[in-house]
Amino acid sequence: MALWRSARPPHGFTELWCQPLGSLAELGRLRARVRDSVATDPADPEQTVDGLVLIVDELASNALRHGTAPVWATLSRSRHGWLVAVTDARVETPPAPARDRDPRNGGFGLYLVADLSSGHGWFRNGTQKTAWAVVPSSPLRSGEPSPGRR
Repeated sequence: MALWRSARPPHGFTELWCQPLGSLAELGRLRARVRDSVATDPADPEQTVDGLVLIVDELASNALRHGTAPVWATLSRSRHGWLVAVTDARVETPPAPARDRDPRNGGFGLYLVADLSSGHGWFRNGTQKTAWAVVPSSPLRSGEPSPGRR
């Protein structure tokens, strides 16, 4: 079974923002935007924030390196988690994790995304290809105050 399969993301997410990306130099601002967006939700611990930042960085850098412009990164939210989606115009090439490669040459980001997410995949939509990953939220236990709201 393929690690990255063609599939649409689950329903029920509300888009928070969609940001165009023109170069790898913009990844720092993208990571900060994800961190700022997720940090406003006190239900999510720092490890969720860090995971989302790594996922968006990996998917966006892959699209910028191996895809075709235009590239867009989108962050969406549901009450159960977060959806990161990155779209580019290179529809003929699906995401493919590195195999039989010297680890010093990289290429293991898609494995990392798979490990950090509860679901991931990719799909074609006309002239665009989207790679996506879902990270679940950490639900608060009943009666437990939200961090920062005590």
